[in-house]
Amino acid sequence: MLLGWLELVLLTLPLYLLSFLPPAPPGSWYTHLFQSWCRAFVHALGVDLRLHQKNRKPLPERYLLIANHPSAFEDIGIPALFDVDCLAKAEVRSWWIVGRISAAAGTLFVQRESRESRQEVTRQIIGRLESGRSVALYPEGGIKGKRLHDQFRYGVFDISLRTGIPILPVFIHYEAQDDFHWSDQLLLEKMLDFMRTRNSRANYYLYDAIHPEEFESKESYIEAVHRLYL
Repeated sequence: MLLGWLELVLLTLPLYLLSFLPPAPPGSWYTHLFQSWCRAFVHALGVDLRLHQKNRKPLPERYLLIANHPSAFEDIGIPALFDVDCLAKAEVRSWWIVGRISAAAGTLFVQRESRESRQEVTRQIIGRLESGRSVALYPEGGIKGKRLHDQFRYGVFDISLRTGIPILPVFIHYEAQDDFHWSDQLLLEKMLDFMRTRNSRANYYLYDAIHPEEFESKESYIEAVHRLYL
């Protein structure tokens, strides 16, 4: 863990300084440095992050990665494992150091309760997909609890149907769910919970992509994918 913190500090300083340069295109050198930074963050927190490849087919060239959202850890866990641009709540942009580095790496931000913000980020996601990037987001619409929320928001399914880009499902399971669940703690308090957990195993299960042409409507699309997660 100490080596992980040393690695993280050594990566954070140049990434932070480089974030003041003109923005690099998503998927370029800064994005790849950001992925290394996320892996260093995982090491520093002492989390045993495991990718379980349950998929039987190769990953599509572009995809909309979705995952359940029981913790704040996904914000570094997903980009540590997948070459994606992530969607995060607008408040993340204001986080000290982390927000600036995330924004420079191509993270998209949304005010969840603002219709205008959701419409704008939808246009941005479609633009990223058209440029060849994949995007990761959480259809529960935030951290709703340790267990799967009883419904998904329609946004990602609507984008998938409009663009023809498949959805790539990842199921996340933290073996010490209470230690990883983020309720009303400050970010630093939650990081300490990660470091002190009695069981640091984080399991990320990757499954085959789900193609939008298999569904007649976004309602049937949502229902079928939510059922798979259940």
